[in-house]
Amino acid sequence: MKNFLIMLTFILIIGSTISHAQIPTDSWSLGFGVSYPRYSSVNIQPLNKDIGGFLSLQRNFSEKVGLRFEVGYSELQGQWLNSYNVNVLESTDLLNGDLDVLYYFAPCSTLSPYLFAGGEVGLRMLHNNQSTNLDQNETTTGLSIGGGVEYTVNPNWKITAEYGYHQMFNSELDGTVTPGEVNGKDAYMTLNLGLKYIFAQGKPSKICEPCQGITAAVNEPVDYNKIEDMIIKHIPKEVERDVIVYKNIVAVSDDRLVLIGVNFAFDKADLLPESYPILDEAVRLLNDKSTVNVEIEGYCDWIGSDEYNQKLSVERAQTVKNYLVSKGIAENRLTTVGFGKTNPIADNKTDEGRAMNRRIVFRILK
Repeated sequence: MKNFLIMLTFILIIGSTISHAQIPTDSWSLGFGVSYPRYSSVNIQPLNKDIGGFLSLQRNFSEKVGLRFEVGYSELQGQWLNSYNVNVLESTDLLNGDLDVLYYFAPCSTLSPYLFAGGEVGLRMLHNNQSTNLDQNETTTGLSIGGGVEYTVNPNWKITAEYGYHQMFNSELDGTVTPGEVNGKDAYMTLNLGLKYIFAQGKPSKICEPCQGITAAVNEPVDYNKIEDMIIKHIPKEVERDVIVYKNIVAVSDDRLVLIGVNFAFDKADLLPESYPILDEAVRLLNDKSTVNVEIEGYCDWIGSDEYNQKLSVERAQTVKNYLVSKGIAENRLTTVGFGKTNPIADNKTDEGRAMNRRIVFRILK
């Protein structure tokens, strides 16, 4: 147990320093896994042959606070000396239901530590108990406290590791009541390892944006004329020609075209509906120039880490390529590359600037 606590402490410290791209504001999740239960404060000698399992339903009301209902099974084993000085094996089967409140200290981290506290009620079933004054099957109640850590594998799955301490309201869990014992209370602990599936999620959280103090626009209205004016401002002065190739497609140099208004879902590579008319114009352009090959360049604004934005920009460029291919453009005419948040052409501190920097660029390959 000591080694487990040392490892858990180490995970909590490391986990609080590792950032994750995005989490939802609220969610529903289903958890399940295996458990190692053990008597902690009882009148008999605990043994190390215990097994258990659990199933949970959790509702997170915010990034930091959740409510969890968990049902579990534990087989707790111990031994005691009978009147002939012989060790006798005793075991308790416990079916319990817990209602706990959880608090997450670093919800934006890939490894997110948390504490929990709550109450439990269960059915205690004794086998070979020492006391003849106790019923073999009886309802039991108690309080639970503990902590753990969640590791985010992807937006829908997490790995959980948890330690819990369960204090019962009487001394009957182990099947033994010592003569003269006053206000005795048995206890047991659990070490849980499991998986959690998030099956319903709310809106993306704003408090977990990697760049604090910058509010990301989610599905904000797009003023195409304003963005078009911004692009024209950044066109090199030496380029003297009609820069509007098609509506919402602007040439910013001899070999580069910017697609104005190709927008993606926040923190995703999914195209938003307003993007399709612009991409359809790009299809017409490519059909008119059937000998031209194009490199599709994806860019992001500065919200997010370098590594994350690099990956996201590649995925967004690939999404555009997939759409063009679905409209009949030959795949061998298209290549993709991502530049992350590099080469900004506008101020990332403004909504207009970030909209400008979240762009798709066509580079004409000659």
